[in-house]
Amino acid sequence: MQFGHRAPARRTLVHISDTHLIAGNRPLSGSFDPIANLEAMLARIEQIRDADALVITGDLTDLGEPEAYLDLKRLVEPVAQRMGTPVVWVAGNHDERPEMRHHLLGEEASQDPIRSTLDLDGLRLIALDSTVPGWHHGEIGEEQLAWLAEQLRTPAPLGTVLALHHPPLPSHVPMFDILDLKDQPALADVVRGSDVRAILAGHLHYSMHGSFAGIPTHVAAASCYTMDVARPALEVNGMDAGQSFHLIHVYDDQVTSTVVPVASADPSDFFTPEWYARLEEMTPEARLEYFSKKRA
Repeated sequence: MQFGHRAPARRTLVHISDTHLIAGNRPLSGSFDPIANLEAMLARIEQIRDADALVITGDLTDLGEPEAYLDLKRLVEPVAQRMGTPVVWVAGNHDERPEMRHHLLGEEASQDPIRSTLDLDGLRLIALDSTVPGWHHGEIGEEQLAWLAEQLRTPAPLGTVLALHHPPLPSHVPMFDILDLKDQPALADVVRGSDVRAILAGHLHYSMHGSFAGIPTHVAAASCYTMDVARPALEVNGMDAGQSFHLIHVYDDQVTSTVVPVASADPSDFFTPEWYARLEEMTPEARLEYFSKKRA
């Protein structure tokens, strides 16, 4: 539906991150329920009617356990099937490549980087593996950078969205400096001047937006728990509140990211279906008169 001068978004992505499932749904960090929190998020996500893909940017499990990957698949895939969307799984530092490959992706277990390319009718979605086996910091590595450069050699009709776990952005929370992406200059050399229109990431457990190599970069908060960044930087800690996901809208001239909270309340009844139907029947001039003009 179009009411103004802008055409609708060409593609819509649902961006989730950091589900951190544990086998047997044992309490995460002693107090958080990752499955209940993910189920609440998925219930909100399933209300979306125009999504083209679900992108989950890593830390799918907390310990890389096979049962946790099977639980994740059991929870997410039926929702994606009902929505008619593919799922793009991105590896995070808490994941284990062999177990993720075998139990989630149905592939042969190996330590090879988990990466993929998906064509969404002209929008190219590339998932990179920024994990370092045995470590929590991030790195892309020369081999993956060469692979990415080859993928980007030919532009996609609607451009490219790049997804990885470790965001190539600074964090004001000092502890994340230790665990950041270590080869950011090399990644910048590959993506700068390419058709990459947005970068999606996770890892921080709080929503953040910035720019990397001139490319808008969006970090989604976690589904399991979030960081209370209202506290002083050296006192930031996890809390079971503020969970959210992002809606990524790809327009012809830009890409936007909208933070959607999981917590909700009953909406007001002013903008009813009848109100929208009446608006749809009006001319553009009548809509402006009806909805924009201030009344005495």
